[in-house]
Amino acid sequence: MPERPQRIVVVGGGMAAIRLAEHLAGDDRLAVTVLADEPHAPYNRILLSAVLEGTHSADALTLRSEEWCASNGIDLRLGARVLEIDRDTREVVLVDGQRVAFDRLVLACGSIPTLPPIRGLVRRDGSLHPKVHAFRSLADCRRLEAAVRPGQRAVVVGGGLLGLQVARALGVRGLLTEVVEGADHLLASQVGPGAGGVLARDLRRLGTEVYTGARAVRLTDDGLQLDNGYVLPTDLVVLTAGGRPSTALARRAGLMVRRGVVVDHTLTSVTDDRVHAIGDCAEHRRRTTGFVAPAWEQAEVLARVLRGEEASYDGSRSVARLRATGLEVAVLGDPERAAGEVVEVTNPLTGSHRRLVVHGGRIVAAALVGDLSRVGLITQLYDRGTLLGPDEPGQLLLPEAPDAPAPLPDEAEVCACAGVTAGEVRACGSVGECVDRTRATTGCGGCADVVRRLVEGSPTPVAVG
Repeated sequence: MPERPQRIVVVGGGMAAIRLAEHLAGDDRLAVTVLADEPHAPYNRILLSAVLEGTHSADALTLRSEEWCASNGIDLRLGARVLEIDRDTREVVLVDGQRVAFDRLVLACGSIPTLPPIRGLVRRDGSLHPKVHAFRSLADCRRLEAAVRPGQRAVVVGGGLLGLQVARALGVRGLLTEVVEGADHLLASQVGPGAGGVLARDLRRLGTEVYTGARAVRLTDDGLQLDNGYVLPTDLVVLTAGGRPSTALARRAGLMVRRGVVVDHTLTSVTDDRVHAIGDCAEHRRRTTGFVAPAWEQAEVLARVLRGEEASYDGSRSVARLRATGLEVAVLGDPERAAGEVVEVTNPLTGSHRRLVVHGGRIVAAALVGDLSRVGLITQLYDRGTLLGPDEPGQLLLPEAPDAPAPLPDEAEVCACAGVTAGEVRACGSVGECVDRTRATTGCGGCADVVRRLVEGSPTPVAVG
């Protein structure tokens, strides 16, 4: 009698969850169920701002359709919200009372928005003020999109990656947009004051005013009041600041949680070896991550673990990209806190800032703003831990020579999110085939142009993401 397939239940329908399902698809030893609480097939949240901007349709964000899941043996259940985890019976309980049995449980619950302490955001009945919009889901995006009118005034609360994407999208749509950030510079969690200052200048050049070192404290009929007493008249307030790992299920189940669900090098809960966590809700080595590249790396590692293979996650690779019209940012590692010697070039007049942190002759972190012409090469050197000569870090920060660009070598990484090389892209006959086979372009989208040129055989500069 054949052995029963191992039941893998994934709680969450986001980018980490569907990436894990892709890696597990087709394995007859596993029966994979994905419980997605949203009514939509898994989609690319990073590109929601592109839907708001009007450059992408909502349908274009779908990562894997219900039909794909069904044909690949993945039991995708939409609108399936989990109420409790019963570790004793190894079942998850849905809000409608259904119970789903598991042998291994994977928490890929993502993060949840938190409301900033601004008086007037919430009305007495508990609903948001009509002017106020969150921006975390496709439903949020559609609600905001329906409210947008050219000529309106909008204030984006939060100067992180998401806030800048939303601000640019609203600006492109013809709104007079302002950004309020409580830290002393933009992208304070990823870059230093120099890079943040360059970004603020770029935004102002594009028509978006920036207020840093200021916090919104009250929403009134006159507008959004800041802690310095200044009032910003506004028709829309978009909240992009504040979010935390979604850990309520794990806490109620008695799993160890600090900021996220605490996991070891195999992405297994330190409390229960039948429970795993990946993506935004997982905490590894006291760190959580809000980026797609490490989440997808975790999904790949965990897939190998669930198949019984030897695999380990070291948590060292972190790559973040800002996708916004007129703004270019790439961050590798932690350039503000990494130990090492700093090589830095800033040109506020051209809107560029480049910073490398080098330790023992190897790049351990980098921040690039405005000029991403060398990001592909720098990412490759960073990932491989290549030993550099004493002059090479400085040369990497210089502008590209005006000569014809050299073709990308096959081993060069062109998609940092999915870890796809130029050779893997060239082996595909079309962009669609490349997307299906490698998942390139389905993360931050920064590599889309390079992927298209590689597939078409067009000359391709070393400017990849």
